[in-house]
Amino acid sequence: MSTFVLVHGAWHEGSAWNEAIEQLEAKGHQAFAPTIAGHGKGVNKNVNHAQCTQSIVDYIVDKDLSDIVLLGHSFGGTIIAKVAEVIGDRIRRLIFFNAFVLNDGESLRDNIPPDSQALFDNLARESGDRTIMIPDFSQNSEKRGSKTAKI
Repeated sequence: MSTFVLVHGAWHEGSAWNEAIEQLEAKGHQAFAPTIAGHGKGVNKNVNHAQCTQSIVDYIVDKDLSDIVLLGHSFGGTIIAKVAEVIGDRIRRLIFFNAFVLNDGESLRDNIPPDSQALFDNLARESGDRTIMIPDFSQNSEKRGSKTAKI
């Protein structure tokens, strides 16, 4: 069986993978879904990409995981690419699941449409702390509130 580490996107946290973890474990696999530094409710959002990456590296190393299938979704693709540069010897396979795959020197912002770049820039500038609020359009969204991400 395989060991999976599932890395969420920008406006999620590790719990977004709970159903996937249940399905993988039901098939006999091990599955983990750490929350990237700066993500989740009530945490310090003042982190950079290197700190986000390091949080996943630390999680994998602290749990002594090896021969892993490392999957990243959306923003998580930018994280797993950097994780592979640091601890590639622990990774059997990378999966970019509807994820950003950046070329050297690119940012995620470089890979979104210009109108989205402008929108995100304006929202970040107006926020006072360089975060942007994305409305939660899921069911019961009034209970869940909005998601934030540092850009």
